[in-house]
Amino acid sequence: MKASASREGRRSMSETTPQAPNPAEAYESLLVPHQFAPWARDLVARADPKPGERVLDVACGTGIVVRSVVALVGPNGRVVGVDSSPGMLAVARTRAPSEAPIEWYEASAEALPLSDAAFDLVLCQQGLQFFTDKLSATREMRRVLASGGRVALSVWQTLEHNPVHKAINEATVRLLGTPALAVAFSVSAQELEALLSGASFQDITIESVAMTLRFPSADRYIKLSMLARASVQPIFAELDEAEQATLLEAAHQELSAALQRYIHGDEIVVPIAAYVATAHVPAF
Repeated sequence: MKASASREGRRSMSETTPQAPNPAEAYESLLVPHQFAPWARDLVARADPKPGERVLDVACGTGIVVRSVVALVGPNGRVVGVDSSPGMLAVARTRAPSEAPIEWYEASAEALPLSDAAFDLVLCQQGLQFFTDKLSATREMRRVLASGGRVALSVWQTLEHNPVHKAINEATVRLLGTPALAVAFSVSAQELEALLSGASFQDITIESVAMTLRFPSADRYIKLSMLARASVQPIFAELDEAEQATLLEAAHQELSAALQRYIHGDEIVVPIAAYVATAHVPAF
């Protein structure tokens, strides 16, 4: 799994894991097992990576898709994870199997530091909606794919199709004046198809997929969900510690009431819907 040289950027080599608690660790411990792991299994199953294939995961986060792929491509394959967040990559390194020769790059999806036609499969789970220039990022995925290569990616459907997250978003609007989840749940099926077509992909299929996810602690889910959204808002950072605690407690009470129908005992049951797309590069 040696890296190609022509357009390969410098790999991010820091092995230091940020001290807990930190957003990347919270993401890995709360959201990955109960939310992103089931979706990763679905995405990887649709992509069907084969032994010996070269696979790139764009916006790899803490590495759940990469970890799902590495055993499937085996020792003769190549697995690369790219993310713009050094914190996410630091956690990804600590969670990856020590014997797996995974390559990690800190880079923008709009300018992948990787060679043309270097991969057989590109994956992107819940990353496309966050890219500043979505079309450029989609074209970069196309550029690094070899003849006959394929892409599989997923994006959340809009908030109207995701009631729990809609309630969380409405709470952030009321308490912080900002729609914190608007971007994460912003891509339509029509936009997704246009992006893939605009990047010269063919055989595009887009499927509406819904899952029902269970989080073992409704209280922790609500508190951390609100804290995660609030902590990245400038207005929240301007508050002193007591004001932050008051705001978060108000949000917790509001969401506990709003989400009561989804709470069963200690658990919260979260319905969530996404679009999952696959497409191919023409063989030549």
